[in-house]
Amino acid sequence: MTFGEAVRDLPQAVETTVAYQNPYTDEWVETERFNALVEPSRAREQARDEDADTDPLFHVPTDSYSIINPVDVYGPLEEVLREETIDGTPLGDVMFGEIRRYRGGGEVHMDIMFDGLEVRLPGRSDPITMGVTSGYDFFGEHAVYVEGFAQDGYCSNTMRSLTDKEVIKHVGDVRNFRTWWEELLAQVELVADDLFEFIRDAQDIDLDFSELPFTVTEFYTLLGFPDYLAERAAGDAEANAASPFEIDMWTLHSGATYALTHFFQGKEGASLDQYVRIANDILFNPEGTIERVEQAYEQQLEADGDDGSQASLAGERALASIERVSDDLQEKVEQFEEREDALRERFQEAMG
Repeated sequence: MTFGEAVRDLPQAVETTVAYQNPYTDEWVETERFNALVEPSRAREQARDEDADTDPLFHVPTDSYSIINPVDVYGPLEEVLREETIDGTPLGDVMFGEIRRYRGGGEVHMDIMFDGLEVRLPGRSDPITMGVTSGYDFFGEHAVYVEGFAQDGYCSNTMRSLTDKEVIKHVGDVRNFRTWWEELLAQVELVADDLFEFIRDAQDIDLDFSELPFTVTEFYTLLGFPDYLAERAAGDAEANAASPFEIDMWTLHSGATYALTHFFQGKEGASLDQYVRIANDILFNPEGTIERVEQAYEQQLEADGDDGSQASLAGERALASIERVSDDLQEKVEQFEEREDALRERFQEAMG
């Protein structure tokens, strides 16, 4: 199925009249609003006297809701994909992906990737393919969102939130989607240019777990992953590292994305997004990741209480070992920050 066919096959939304039922007369009262909340004593008075002065319907501010249908959003993307090229080939000819429907098709998420817009790592036959993840719903949460996205073909891991998430609400003016898509695709191309450098730098930062006071699984739980995801992430990272005791930050990031891609039990949305941010920090902000682990470990020690001088001394030694890792990172932090600042600046230029 082509992208255009898939978009036109998605459910549409139209406006229709809404009414509320007066519980005392069983009469249906039409309203221009989308939902109705009524005051019972006023409804009772209206049942006794049709000419009652007081209206039982409370005001519900829904008249500013703007319906945005999938064709409104993705029709302009179709046009852009016919005109934008990679190596002389229209993006529409090299795109692939999937569309997922929830709640009767009223909530939709999709992943769109472009064959050839990719990052290739030494020693791997399969590339990391770039694209966007996008979606919308008709329930007032967001009319449409989009963010940079990639899939690691080597392990089928999904890398989300590679650009800032752009969101358009159901309220207010709807912008020019054609221009919007042109700017967003420019951002994705910028990420593709820089992603290799971020990965290469992260591969140079190793955590020696034989010197740290926690296991690989505990590393992920200290970051905030639930136990079932931490175990999956640790298993993948250990399996793909040269040594299960010395693992670089790229492999730790890959373990996190593996767990989220294949084993996350929740629904797409805020819950998944928070874990994606944690995973991405391992790659893009290693210093912040170590600081988060150190703070969580210190809080854990405090929660466990002081069981004597020996336990207290052991805790201090454990924290010192984490701080040594943080100190070793300092010389590499600057290059991460400079690259991220430069990328953010180019994002702003791309978004006009």
